[in-house]
Amino acid sequence: MLDEDMTPDLTPEQLRAALAASQQQVADMAAAQEEFLRVVSHDLRAPLRHITSYGKLVREVLGDLPADVLQSPALQEAQEFVSTMEQSARRMALMLDGLLALSRVGRAPLHLQPVALSAAVGKARAALPTAEAAQWSVAADLPTLQADPALLHELLVQVLGNALKFSQHQPAPSIAVRTVPAERGAGWVAWEVQDNGAGFNPERAAGLFGIFQRLHRETEFDGVGAGLAVCRAIAERHGAHITATAAVGQGCTVRVEWPAAAD
Repeated sequence: MLDEDMTPDLTPEQLRAALAASQQQVADMAAAQEEFLRVVSHDLRAPLRHITSYGKLVREVLGDLPADVLQSPALQEAQEFVSTMEQSARRMALMLDGLLALSRVGRAPLHLQPVALSAAVGKARAALPTAEAAQWSVAADLPTLQADPALLHELLVQVLGNALKFSQHQPAPSIAVRTVPAERGAGWVAWEVQDNGAGFNPERAAGLFGIFQRLHRETEFDGVGAGLAVCRAIAERHGAHITATAAVGQGCTVRVEWPAAAD
């Protein structure tokens, strides 16, 4: 252990330089991570296309065989293998799309401006093809946010789309968007999206916003678990916080706390 007297005192200028160097190092690491995501998600598409294409070719070859051969157990099993391969290829393509979306969010320039959340919610609803399948309750007092309109739209499409997806099996799907008190106090506004859908086990909520994290089986709900990771990245770029609470069979509530727009 070094004696304190052996550690030179840093001047304010040296401290600022050290802080700037540290911040630059963090920025460089983030840029390298974003570039890695972009390259991986782009370069993996070529072999994935080969898998998809050759799966179709195998089906064509099998289709040319005599009918009695096609009905044999060995050929039936081979067709099941091809189906599994094609399904996995489609899933991998969706995962690559998720990586690209995450990379794009991290690299996109922020164009901050006042955005009326009520109007943004309406625009996001209009982008969802199954929006009319649910009963909506959108509060009239939603705040105005200082946000990038395009990124906020992507966040809302993901959150509202999830609410629709996970409530689709309910007899009367319902989704509420409302203003709530900000837990972080002055300088923040908060709002939440609540659905009456499938919910999830709260004990598994810790990884909910991680990439490719799923809390339901694919046979129940589609998707690869990338949407909420994108939402978290968008929120963090705005200095905001996004969380979710739920219980099995009792719906889910996504809460967003956002820095208040300057008057």
